[in-house]
Amino acid sequence: MDLLLAGVLALLAIAAATAIGPKLGVAAPLLLVVAGLLVSLLPAIPPIEIDPEWIIAGVLPPLLYSAAVSMPAMEFRRDFSTIGGLSVVLVVLSSVLLGFLFHWIIPGIDLAIGIALGAIVSPTDAVATSIVKRLGVSPRVVAMLEGESLLNDATALVLLRSAIAAAAASVSIWGVVGTFAYSVAVATVIGAVVGWVSLRVRARIQNPTVNTVISFTMPFLASIPAELLGASGLVAAVVAGLITGRGAAKYLTPRHRLSDVQNWRTVELVLEGAVFLLMGLELTALVDDLEQGGSGTWHAVGIAAIALVAVTLVRAAYVAPLIGALGRRARRGARVKERLQSLPTDTAAFALRAGREPDHARSARFRSMLRRRVADIDYFVDESLDWRDGTVIVWAGMRGVVTLVAAQTLPADTPNRSMLVFIAFLVAVASLLVQGSTLPMLVRWLIPARDPGAGAAERRELRELLRAAAMRELAESGDAHARMIAERMRAAWQVSNDEGAGETDATDEADAEAAGVGERGDGAAKRVGPEASAPRVDPEQVRRLRLRMIEAERDALLDARDEGRFSAAALSAALEDLDAEQISVELKGVDGA
Repeated sequence: MDLLLAGVLALLAIAAATAIGPKLGVAAPLLLVVAGLLVSLLPAIPPIEIDPEWIIAGVLPPLLYSAAVSMPAMEFRRDFSTIGGLSVVLVVLSSVLLGFLFHWIIPGIDLAIGIALGAIVSPTDAVATSIVKRLGVSPRVVAMLEGESLLNDATALVLLRSAIAAAAASVSIWGVVGTFAYSVAVATVIGAVVGWVSLRVRARIQNPTVNTVISFTMPFLASIPAELLGASGLVAAVVAGLITGRGAAKYLTPRHRLSDVQNWRTVELVLEGAVFLLMGLELTALVDDLEQGGSGTWHAVGIAAIALVAVTLVRAAYVAPLIGALGRRARRGARVKERLQSLPTDTAAFALRAGREPDHARSARFRSMLRRRVADIDYFVDESLDWRDGTVIVWAGMRGVVTLVAAQTLPADTPNRSMLVFIAFLVAVASLLVQGSTLPMLVRWLIPARDPGAGAAERRELRELLRAAAMRELAESGDAHARMIAERMRAAWQVSNDEGAGETDATDEADAEAAGVGERGDGAAKRVGPEASAPRVDPEQVRRLRLRMIEAERDALLDARDEGRFSAAALSAALEDLDAEQISVELKGVDGA
């Protein structure tokens, strides 16, 4: 009963912190840490210790999987080399440099343990991404921060384990490199297989609730085999999430995806909140151990402050030349684009250039690849980064859950273990407190407001593309009713364009009226304007045609996504609109039945 009551109170605390935090201007994780600390001071509360392996194996895989599913795959692919550098090179560099610093300023620890502590405080947390998304930062910066927070956890944990092993025995640098390469390669294969198989299996399941339950097992089906083979379970969970996120729109129904999104958001909220709450509960015991060891709390606070400044400076030293390199890449891309646009794209010319007979399929693939390459270059030019964006990337490198959890994995016989764990805790909390509270002000000061007109123009262009796909579907049906509905929709769309109606709600209402489907709940047909004397339209036939049109629009949207012709935000918004409309049309069919 006591355990059940504690669980209920913890859930209420997480919900309250999430609801109250934004109103107070304080990150919810900080409120949970304070709440846990206050509870731990009560005499009736015994010391609490949680095996860190439970968190590494049971909490981090679903958290990273959920973040990977929502990661824009197109932006991840485009900036994969940059994300890889932030996730691997920067983590290794920070760990080694901080290792020398800790070895110098903390008495009694050798270099290997210093590097282990450096690996603990090096990875960034996804909390920063949730903050910058609301501040109008470039989508490219958001994607880079998201990708970094997904992959750097595995780098830090592999390096941490290698450093701990090196403290107990001799480990060569090539041994560490080989272990890391094996860990990532095997995990990538396992995660890709799990993601691919899960999509095919879940596509055959009609019940959204059952489908979501199966999705809850995916991060563990990827991470557990990887860990058993000595690979990184976190990388496997991330890869499975990326594969699932990219293929979900193609293989899963809108109801399945909507159910997934809502339930996984709840899982993220509970798991991440629970980790910060537990750290607050454990803080009192850490301070007691630190005082008994004679190291002194304020000494640890000073070291933590030095560590936070050092890790921020290392990050700035890495990001500054990175931004310069990305700028040069964009300028080279603009020159390459001119040469690409001069290439022949028609079937005969392409075949003649390649010395083969005309091949329409091969030519179509070439044109698609060419459009994607040009779209990539346009993305790098339009979303080019400067020192302002670099400053945001540096300051958004906050520490969080992984730092708190990784510190707990230090062996019990590690010299000054309580001090090392306390330092890691202070670095994580201080980064959330200082950087998290000042990041919105920094963004408002550095980043000019983005032009909303550009997004509206992109959405209109995408909507026209989807409309054209819907019209082609109606035209190819060969049905008299379909042709009549197509003419009505075309006329309604022309009227909405002439009147300047740019919002989805207005055009959707025009679609419904043009199709002959009224707003009355009985599903009766309604005819408007000069078509009032036209033959009556069967609502069920209209419903089936509209579902086919939605499917054609979704296929066109996925093709545009693969070619990179639109931003992830525009594509996501359009997909959500299609999903909502499909669910509405399907429910009308159920009600009518």
